[in-house]
Parts: sequence; structure tokens; C-alpha cells
Amino acid sequence: MIKEILIVGLGSFAGGALRYVLSVAFSKVGREWAFPIGIMVVNVLGCFLIGLLYSYFKHKATTASVLPLLLMTGVLGGFTTFSTFSLETIQLLQQNEYLKTILYVVGSVGLGLTACFWGIRQF
Repeated sequence: MIKEILIVGLGSFAGGALRYVLSVAFSKVGREWAFPIGIMVVNVLGCFLIGLLYSYFKHKATTASVLPLLLMTGVLGGFTTFSTFSLETIQLLQQNEYLKTILYVVGSVGLGLTACFWGIRQF
């Protein structure tokens, strides 16, 4: 368990640092449009990468490895949790869990925005 926590922590550090670098770089472009393009680019890239890695590890990986934990949970978890949200939504759809998909998406986005709003209102 300690080994896994360290692996995720190392990956999270790398992913968080990468998110910061990319979002700052792209935010210079976004300032011209007053649009948060940096984080949007990070989210879309993270979604693509988690889909790619998930498919690879599901179909191509031959042995149990710590790589999914390091790359998907650690690096991409630190990079963007939006990628995990997107993957889990797709997995629910693939399992024909339509009601759960709707509840997950509406609940995550709706409750997340509501919680953020109420957190902001506290000060």
C-alpha cells in the first residue's frame, strides 16, 4: 500500500507540474479572448491520454504493472481529474448504465458548480 501511494504521489507531482506549465503557456493566448483556453487544452489532452492509456492497458498490456497506477491515477490525476470523469462516464455508457450516466454527469457537474458557488459565497 505504501508503494502504491508513493507511485501515485510521484505521478501526481509530475502531472500537476505539467498542468501548470501547459495552462500558463496556453493562457497567454487565452488572455486575448478572455477565455480559459489553458485549462481547456489540459482537460481535452488529459481526456485523450487517459482514453489512449486505458485502451492500451486493457488490450495490449500482458502483465500486471504499476504503470496504470503511475500514469493514469498519478500523472493524469494530477494533470486533470476531468480525464477520469470522462473515462468513467464512457465506461458507464459502455455498460449500458444510462440512468447512472445521467446521474453521474448531472450530479458531478451540477453539484460541483453548486458547491463551488457556495464555497465562493462564504467570503
